[in-house]
This record gives sequence, C-alpha cells and structure tokens, in this order.
Amino acid sequence: MTVYFVGAGPGDPELLTLKAQRVIAACPVCLYAGSLVPAEVVAGAPTGARVMDTAPMTLEETHAEIVAAQARGEDVARVHSGDPSLYGAIAEQIRLLRRDGIAYEVVPGVPAYAAAAAALGQELTVPEVAQSIVLTRVSMKSTSMPPGETLENFARTGATLAIHLGVRNLREIERQLAPHYGTECPVVVAYRVGWPDQKLIRGVLSDIRAKVRAEKITRTALILVGPALGGSDAFPDSALYDPAVPHVLRPRVRR
Repeated sequence: MTVYFVGAGPGDPELLTLKAQRVIAACPVCLYAGSLVPAEVVAGAPTGARVMDTAPMTLEETHAEIVAAQARGEDVARVHSGDPSLYGAIAEQIRLLRRDGIAYEVVPGVPAYAAAAAALGQELTVPEVAQSIVLTRVSMKSTSMPPGETLENFARTGATLAIHLGVRNLREIERQLAPHYGTECPVVVAYRVGWPDQKLIRGVLSDIRAKVRAEKITRTALILVGPALGGSDAFPDSALYDPAVPHVLRPRVRR
C-alpha cells in the first residue's frame, strides 16, 4: 500500500501530468483538497473509488482515512493543488506516515507561478533584468515566517517575487517593497489561475491594491512583483544561442 501525494497543478485538468492522471485512475481511495482542486481533476478516479474532499477535515481525520485504506490494502491518491513541495502541507502528513510505517511517493505538479507566467505569455527570468525567482508568502493568519525571511530582505535582491497567501495584505506588501522596487514596479495578481474564471490583473505597486479591491478578490490569488514583468524589449539576448559564446553542445565560436 502506498500514499501518492499528487500535484494537481493550479486548476486546469489538462495541466495534470501523465503520471498524476495514471495514479488518480488507479487508486481506490482519492483524498483531495476541494477548496483548491476542482472536482474535474479527480473525475478520473476509478468507478467505486472512495473520493473525499478533505477541505473540512483535520489532519488527524485525513490520516485516519489513510490508515483505514492501509488496513484494506488500498493505495491512496492524496491530491494537492499546484506542486506538493510548495505550501502543500505535506511535511506533517509525511511525519505521520513515517511514524506508522506507511509508504509514500510524491508526484510533482505544475506550480501556480509557472501557470501564471504561461497565462501572461512571458518569461520571469529576463537577461540582465532578473535572473532569480523568490517563492514566498506573508504571515497574516497562517504559520509565522522564519526570522530573516522578510519581503524587505528578498526585495533587496531585485528578483522577481512570487508571493502566496498575501492578496488581503497588499497595503503592507506595497509598504515593504516600494522602497526597493519603486512605486511604479510592475505587479500582476493572478486570481484562480488555470480555472475557468481566471483573472490576470496588471498594475504597479502604487495602484494594484485599488484594482484588486475593485475586482473583489480576497483569496486564491498569487502576486508577482518585479521589473521582469514590465514587458519591455530593451534587454540583451541570452548567451545561450549567441554564436560568439561556445558551450559544450556548440564548442566552436562562429563568426
């Protein structure tokens, strides 16, 4: 018996990996986070499977379902949104599985920031503009952030920021980031990216809060911040395809 932590991607069932589809279709038990994973994602569960929305359940109740499945010798698809390694809350579940000697495997999924970049039709790492992406969040009512992992510290790098769980705290995000990025720094709020009602709200640090408030968005949104989002064509080509820059697959310099 194995528990499969399956990354369901941001919401679009077509963004499931082939392995994720195969695992969901094979497991007699499917536990999914219904507040973030649409029912269409788990529609491929086998006929007669025990399919449960874990949104109203506690960690202990979810684990009890897994233990019961183990007693029946049934594999479990534990379906999470995005990629399980990012704010998937799988660490505490794995701790219980290890305690009880239950085997598990993680199936990666498409993270929200990648789906948002695809929906925007642009790269997040633009040559000589930004070559790093910081995946972070703000505390608010969730688990506190470790010391040093502050927006101000990340902003000092000038990297592209992908901020989770912060759409209700845009005023504070603006306050912390504006001194480093400037008030005219591009911002995108990606609401329910991958879902039929997806919205991509573009703005800058000084006006994004008003735009989001006008759309009445209070949850399920990813905030992207950084100069790479500006869409300017004023950047050099990458050295990857430069004929004057050799590499292991193109060792000769072409003139």
